[in-house]
Amino acid sequence: MAYVRKDAGTLTRAEKRRFVKALLELKRRGEYDEFVRTHIAHFSADGERGLRTAHMAPSFLPWHRQFLLELERALRRVDPSVTLPYWDWTRDRTTTSAPWTADLLGGTGRRSDHQVMTGPFAYREGNWTIKVGVTDEKFLTRDLGSPRAPVDLPTKRELEWALKEPAYDVAPWDSTVTRGFRNRLEGWGTGRGRTSWRNHNRVHRWVGGAMLGAASVNDPVFWLHHASIDLQWYRWQRRHRGGRYLPATPPGPDDEQHGRIVARHQKLPPWDVSPDELEDVGRIYRYA
Repeated sequence: MAYVRKDAGTLTRAEKRRFVKALLELKRRGEYDEFVRTHIAHFSADGERGLRTAHMAPSFLPWHRQFLLELERALRRVDPSVTLPYWDWTRDRTTTSAPWTADLLGGTGRRSDHQVMTGPFAYREGNWTIKVGVTDEKFLTRDLGSPRAPVDLPTKRELEWALKEPAYDVAPWDSTVTRGFRNRLEGWGTGRGRTSWRNHNRVHRWVGGAMLGAASVNDPVFWLHHASIDLQWYRWQRRHRGGRYLPATPPGPDDEQHGRIVARHQKLPPWDVSPDELEDVGRIYRYA
């Protein structure tokens, strides 16, 4: 039977406690840091050579769907009752609303160095030391809303701009495309300010701190944010019933994207699974 992923704002105290406890146990075992390493290893820009799977490519959505499933399976090995919650950032839009409460993720970082001082993932609690990252900081950092250079979370209207797009993705299958659901949701744009950071990307920027780089998995909000992104793919699929992952076939040898992106039936490193196999997850989970 499919299990349910719930809105973080609707979790009971017991559900929050079990979720946090399972995350902390994965961290204690060293399993959590492997997820950080995996994301760093697959965080490549479309200006680089070689295969892109996690970002700036059509496989952004299935790659992260499988990534979430791997973490969720690990959590459920600790506690079978735990599922990943999602953060609805179109509704919970303040620095004190869900999920930024002391009994879930804690709040923003202090002004001096952005170190998170509240909640179960604060460094001073002794259970969440950063061991894998792109800086030498040992503590989790956040700068919610970026007060010195304010950033707004995406709105329902901006999310709808992505959801109404009928094509999953379009050539040249990278960060420069202006059509296609995938990049409108992932959020690479042209220009400056709001037009250069949309939807998914702008949420990372709003959280700030650890969420700004390849090691963004160090902040547990990564999973709640990407569960919300996964929910949008789930919704897009139901709105556009004929919509499938694109490209269906690999770009040819004369195409600049040849060997650089994953087609529908190709495997998604580092797993033995294809985008095609991840299009329907209804037998595994559903969203409340």
